[in-house]
Amino acid sequence: MALTCSSVVLDTLGSEFDEYTYLPANGTRGGILLAWKSRVVSITDPMFTTNTLTARVATAIGTPWWMSVVCGPQEDADKIAFLHELRDICADCPGPWMLCGDFNLILRDEDKNNDNLNRRMMRRFRRLVNDLALKEVYLNGRRFTWSNEQTPPTLVHLDRVLCTVDWEDTHGDCHLR
Repeated sequence: MALTCSSVVLDTLGSEFDEYTYLPANGTRGGILLAWKSRVVSITDPMFTTNTLTARVATAIGTPWWMSVVCGPQEDADKIAFLHELRDICADCPGPWMLCGDFNLILRDEDKNNDNLNRRMMRRFRRLVNDLALKEVYLNGRRFTWSNEQTPPTLVHLDRVLCTVDWEDTHGDCHLR
Protein backbone atom coordinates (compact mmCIF):
# COMPACT_ATOMS: atom_id res chain seq x y z
CA MET A 1 0.00 0.00 0.00
CA ALA A 2 2.77 2.50 0.86
CA LEU A 3 4.41 2.02 -2.53
CA THR A 4 1.08 2.47 -4.31
CA CYS A 5 0.28 5.61 -2.33
CA SER A 6 3.77 7.02 -2.95
CA SER A 7 3.36 6.57 -6.69
CA VAL A 8 -0.07 8.24 -6.59
CA VAL A 9 1.37 11.23 -4.70
CA LEU A 10 4.30 11.44 -7.11
CA ASP A 11 2.11 11.13 -10.21
CA THR A 12 -0.51 13.57 -8.94
CA LEU A 13 1.51 16.25 -7.19
CA GLY A 14 5.07 15.86 -8.47
CA SER A 15 8.36 15.01 -6.84
CA GLU A 16 8.60 18.18 -4.75
CA PHE A 17 5.88 16.82 -2.46
CA ASP A 18 8.21 14.37 -0.77
CA GLU A 19 6.27 13.67 2.43
CA TYR A 20 2.66 12.69 3.04
CA THR A 21 0.21 11.08 5.40
CA TYR A 22 -3.28 9.87 4.65
CA LEU A 23 -6.58 8.61 5.97
CA PRO A 24 -7.69 5.71 3.73
CA ALA A 25 -11.04 5.83 1.98
CA ASN A 26 -13.94 3.82 3.34
CA GLY A 27 -14.88 1.86 0.25
CA THR A 28 -15.49 4.42 -2.49
CA ARG A 29 -16.11 7.30 -0.08
CA GLY A 30 -13.79 9.63 1.69
CA GLY A 31 -10.09 9.35 1.99
CA ILE A 32 -7.77 12.24 2.80
CA LEU A 33 -4.26 12.88 1.55
CA LEU A 34 -2.03 15.50 3.17
CA ALA A 35 1.20 15.97 1.22
CA TRP A 36 3.90 18.58 1.73
CA LYS A 37 7.33 19.79 0.68
CA SER A 38 9.63 18.94 3.60
CA ARG A 39 12.11 21.69 2.66
CA VAL A 40 9.32 24.26 3.18
CA VAL A 41 7.17 22.92 6.00
CA SER A 42 7.21 20.36 8.78
CA ILE A 43 4.08 18.34 9.55
CA THR A 44 4.03 16.48 12.88
CA ASP A 45 1.68 14.92 15.42
CA PRO A 46 -0.88 13.51 12.98
CA MET A 47 -4.23 12.59 14.53
CA PHE A 48 -6.95 10.68 12.72
CA THR A 49 -10.69 10.45 13.27
CA THR A 50 -13.33 8.87 11.08
CA ASN A 51 -13.59 12.01 8.93
CA THR A 52 -10.48 14.08 9.64
CA LEU A 53 -6.72 14.16 9.48
CA THR A 54 -5.23 16.75 11.84
CA ALA A 55 -1.56 17.68 12.18
CA ARG A 56 0.77 20.36 13.51
CA VAL A 57 2.25 22.64 10.83
CA ALA A 58 5.52 24.51 11.28
CA THR A 59 7.78 26.53 9.03
CA ALA A 60 11.25 27.93 9.66
CA ILE A 61 9.64 31.23 10.63
CA GLY A 62 6.28 31.95 12.20
CA THR A 63 4.09 30.37 14.82
CA PRO A 64 3.21 26.67 14.49
CA TRP A 65 -0.46 25.99 13.88
CA TRP A 66 -2.90 23.12 13.52
CA MET A 67 -4.48 21.95 10.27
CA SER A 68 -7.45 19.61 9.94
CA VAL A 69 -8.31 18.21 6.53
CA VAL A 70 -11.89 16.98 6.49
CA CYS A 71 -14.10 14.73 4.41
CA GLY A 72 -17.60 15.06 5.80
CA PRO A 73 -20.00 12.11 5.79
CA GLN A 74 -23.25 11.91 3.83
CA GLU A 75 -25.76 10.57 6.38
CA ASP A 76 -27.32 12.99 8.89
CA ALA A 77 -26.49 10.89 11.97
CA ASP A 78 -22.87 10.67 10.80
CA LYS A 79 -22.82 14.44 10.17
CA ILE A 80 -23.86 15.06 13.78
CA ALA A 81 -21.02 12.81 14.98
CA PHE A 82 -18.66 14.63 12.59
CA LEU A 83 -19.56 18.00 14.13
CA HIS A 84 -18.78 16.52 17.58
CA GLU A 85 -15.43 15.29 16.21
CA LEU A 86 -14.61 18.85 15.15
CA ARG A 87 -15.44 20.19 18.62
CA ASP A 88 -13.16 17.57 20.18
CA ILE A 89 -10.34 18.39 17.76
CA CYS A 90 -10.64 22.08 18.61
CA ALA A 91 -10.29 21.24 22.30
CA ASP A 92 -7.22 19.07 21.59
CA CYS A 93 -5.48 21.63 19.36
CA PRO A 94 -4.89 24.87 21.24
CA GLY A 95 -3.68 27.81 19.21
CA PRO A 96 -4.11 28.76 15.57
CA TRP A 97 -6.22 26.22 13.67
CA MET A 98 -7.31 25.88 10.05
CA LEU A 99 -9.84 23.35 8.72
CA CYS A 100 -10.22 22.62 5.03
CA GLY A 101 -11.90 20.16 2.75
CA ASP A 102 -15.30 18.77 1.83
CA PHE A 103 -17.50 19.36 4.86
CA ASN A 104 -20.52 17.94 3.01
CA LEU A 105 -22.56 20.55 4.91
CA ILE A 106 -24.22 23.77 3.88
CA LEU A 107 -23.59 26.87 5.97
CA ARG A 108 -25.97 29.36 4.31
CA ASP A 109 -28.97 29.33 1.94
CA GLU A 110 -26.84 30.79 -0.85
CA ASP A 111 -24.53 27.75 -0.64
CA LYS A 112 -27.04 25.87 -2.82
CA ASN A 113 -28.77 26.83 -6.06
CA ASN A 114 -32.17 25.42 -5.06
CA ASP A 115 -34.47 25.40 -2.03
CA ASN A 116 -33.94 21.74 -1.10
CA LEU A 117 -32.14 22.57 2.15
CA ASN A 118 -31.68 20.66 5.39
CA ARG A 119 -32.16 23.63 7.69
CA ARG A 120 -31.64 21.61 10.88
CA MET A 121 -28.23 20.47 9.70
CA MET A 122 -27.42 23.99 8.50
CA ARG A 123 -28.22 25.31 12.00
CA ARG A 124 -26.00 22.67 13.58
CA PHE A 125 -23.12 23.60 11.27
CA ARG A 126 -23.61 27.34 11.87
CA ARG A 127 -23.72 26.71 15.63
CA LEU A 128 -20.39 24.90 15.44
CA VAL A 129 -18.83 27.73 13.41
CA ASN A 130 -20.18 30.32 15.86
CA ASP A 131 -19.36 28.37 19.04
CA LEU A 132 -15.77 27.79 17.92
CA ALA A 133 -15.49 31.37 16.61
CA LEU A 134 -14.43 30.14 13.18
CA LYS A 135 -14.10 32.42 10.19
CA GLU A 136 -14.36 31.44 6.55
CA VAL A 137 -11.54 32.11 4.11
CA TYR A 138 -13.27 33.66 1.11
CA LEU A 139 -13.42 31.65 -2.12
CA ASN A 140 -12.62 33.96 -5.06
CA GLY A 141 -13.97 33.34 -8.52
CA ARG A 142 -16.57 30.68 -7.88
CA ARG A 143 -19.70 30.32 -5.84
CA PHE A 144 -20.13 26.53 -5.79
CA THR A 145 -17.68 23.64 -5.40
CA TRP A 146 -19.84 20.63 -6.37
CA SER A 147 -22.32 19.76 -9.09
CA ASN A 148 -24.47 16.69 -9.60
CA GLU A 149 -23.87 17.20 -13.36
CA GLN A 150 -27.56 16.74 -14.17
CA THR A 151 -29.85 19.01 -16.22
CA PRO A 152 -30.71 21.28 -14.51
CA PRO A 153 -27.73 20.95 -12.17
CA THR A 154 -27.76 21.08 -8.40
CA LEU A 155 -24.82 23.26 -7.39
CA VAL A 156 -23.54 23.38 -3.81
CA HIS A 157 -20.71 25.01 -1.86
CA LEU A 158 -19.45 22.04 0.21
CA ASP A 159 -15.68 22.56 0.13
CA ARG A 160 -14.38 25.37 2.28
CA VAL A 161 -11.63 26.65 4.54
CA LEU A 162 -12.46 27.73 8.09
CA CYS A 163 -10.02 29.11 10.63
CA THR A 164 -9.70 30.55 14.09
CA VAL A 165 -9.13 34.27 14.53
CA ASP A 166 -5.53 33.70 15.66
CA TRP A 167 -4.83 31.69 12.48
CA GLU A 168 -6.32 34.48 10.37
CA ASP A 169 -4.23 37.06 12.24
CA THR A 170 -1.03 35.36 11.09
CA HIS A 171 -2.26 34.27 7.64
CA GLY A 172 -4.55 37.16 6.70
CA ASP A 173 -3.09 37.39 3.21
CA CYS A 174 -4.39 33.91 2.29
CA HIS A 175 -7.19 33.57 -0.23
CA LEU A 176 -8.72 30.77 -2.30
CA ARG A 177 -9.20 30.60 -6.05
